[in-house]
Amino acid sequence: MANSLSPTSPSIAVLVPCYNEEKTVAKVVADFQRVLPDATIWVFDNRSTDRTSEVARAAGAKVVYSPDQGKGCVVRHMFSVIEADIYIMVDGDSTYSADSAPELLKAFHELSADMLVGKRCTPKEQLAGAYRPMHQLGNQFVCWLIRSAFRAPIEDVFSGYRVFTRNFVKSIPLYASGFQIEIEMTLQALSKGYRVAEIDTPYGSRPEGSFSKLNTYRDGALVVWAFALICRDYRPGLFFGMVAAIFLLLSLAAGALPIIDYAIFRYVYHVPLALLAVGFAILGALSLSISFILQTQLRYHNELHALIRRTSHLK
Repeated sequence: MANSLSPTSPSIAVLVPCYNEEKTVAKVVADFQRVLPDATIWVFDNRSTDRTSEVARAAGAKVVYSPDQGKGCVVRHMFSVIEADIYIMVDGDSTYSADSAPELLKAFHELSADMLVGKRCTPKEQLAGAYRPMHQLGNQFVCWLIRSAFRAPIEDVFSGYRVFTRNFVKSIPLYASGFQIEIEMTLQALSKGYRVAEIDTPYGSRPEGSFSKLNTYRDGALVVWAFALICRDYRPGLFFGMVAAIFLLLSLAAGALPIIDYAIFRYVYHVPLALLAVGFAILGALSLSISFILQTQLRYHNELHALIRRTSHLK
C-alpha cells in the first residue's frame, strides 16, 4: 500500500492502541517481545497527555501518533497503515496476558478463524477489581442480543484481545469512533460471513495508578445505539420486521374500539381511533415492504463482498 508505514510485511503485527498508558505500556511491549520475538510491536498513541509515546519507544515498540480521538478511530488507523499476515490487537493497560498469545495463535490456525477473540476469564476473587458490575451486565445483555439476532454463540463482545487475518483487516468496513468498535467488528464479521471464534484467556485488574477511560452509561448507550444501527444495516429483515410488528400491534390496539363499535352497532363512533389504527397499519405495511427490499439488497451486497474476498487472493 502506498500509505504503509513499513516497506516490509511482517508475519505478525501486535497492535496496541493507547491513551495515557505510560504506567503500563512498557510492560505490555516487553511481554509481547518476550513471547513473540519475531513480531513487530506497534503502539498507536491516541493524543496521550502523558509519556506514553516516550515510554513505549524506549521499550522497543514502533510508535505511531494517531490524532483522531477515540478507540474506533485508532483501530481504523492501525488497520489502514499496517501490513502483516496476522494481526494481534491488545489494549495497552496490561490487563491481558501476553503469555496467552501463542495459545491464541495456535487456536487461530486450528479453528481457521478470521477473527479470534480472547474471551476474558477472571478468578472469582478478582472479579471486583477487573470488572465493574454494570460492565458485566452490559456485556451479557449485548451478547444476548447478538445471539438472538445473529444466532452466534458470542460470550464476550467487548474483549480488546483479538487476532485477525489480513483479509479481514483489509476488507472489513468500520465506522465507529469510540469503544463501540469491538461490537462493530463482531457484528460486521458475523453479517459478512467471516468465521468468528472465542477461547478463554486470563484477564486481570489494572495496575495501581492506571485508570479506565470508559464511561459506563455514556459508552453503554453508544454501544446499544451502535447495535441498533448495525442491525438496521445488516439485519434489515429483523430490524424493520420488528418495527412493522410494533406498528401492527399499535394498529390493533387503536382499532379495538372501532371494531367493537362496528360489530355491535354497525357504525363506528370512535372515528379518531379508527383513523389512527389505519395510519399505524399503513406504517406497518410500509416497514414490512422496506424489510423485504433491504433484505434483498443485503443479499446482493454480501454476494459482492464475498466475490471480492475470493478474487483478492488471485492477485
